[in-house]
Amino acid sequence: MAELSGKHVLVTGGGTGVGREIALRLAKEGARVTITGRRQYPLDEVASEQDAISGIAADVTDLSSLNAMVRQATEDKGDISITIANAGSAESVPFGKMTAADWQAALAINLTGVFNTYQATVPAMEKAGWGRLISVASTAGLKGYSYVSAYCAAKHGVIGLTRSLALELARKGITVNAVCPGFTETPMLERSVDNIMEKTGMDREAARKALSSTNPMGRFIQPEEIAGTILWLCRKSAGSVTGQAISVSGGEV
Repeated sequence: MAELSGKHVLVTGGGTGVGREIALRLAKEGARVTITGRRQYPLDEVASEQDAISGIAADVTDLSSLNAMVRQATEDKGDISITIANAGSAESVPFGKMTAADWQAALAINLTGVFNTYQATVPAMEKAGWGRLISVASTAGLKGYSYVSAYCAAKHGVIGLTRSLALELARKGITVNAVCPGFTETPMLERSVDNIMEKTGMDREAARKALSSTNPMGRFIQPEEIAGTILWLCRKSAGSVTGQAISVSGGEV
């Protein structure tokens, strides 16, 4: 617990799913945690579970909104030293039916959102001479999937950003890594299941089995497995791990 005690962690997309689990896990390890997302209500629900967590609504696709949130969070809890860029969204659409708006929306939340989050928090880490930048990317950043080409393109972009920024910050005490989960047991997964059911006529059990079959272990990744990987990356023992895309996928990639 001593390693994270007093450190201020920012988790984007912290109101549900993986972000919620990350926030709770790091708070239990002694960190002061700010979570953000577009809606205040889910943030308040998570914050009610741990005194060390507070929620401030912001939109990661809007740099001015994000900067305002970071200013408030810094006033409340001090400089941010660990940033978890978790906010994201996956919409399924065949490439031939994809609109320019679909494409831009996918890039905005899944790639530009990470860029904005890092831009808003790196200066304080550079000043302190220590920091952790961790994105929750996806196996979609390491391979392709049908019908989510914009999402895959964005997540591949996150991996490129991770590798490049890690080199720039390597001598400044800041590590930059991406965690790449396979299909994970979250509300976003259930939306994917609903989409499969609607488009194929499968029942829920069959749709879930179709998704879990991509995992060699034959199961979905659990949010706590992702949170555990992130906790390790925050520790001193992972201080030389940077520029990596760590697959948490049961052997899928």
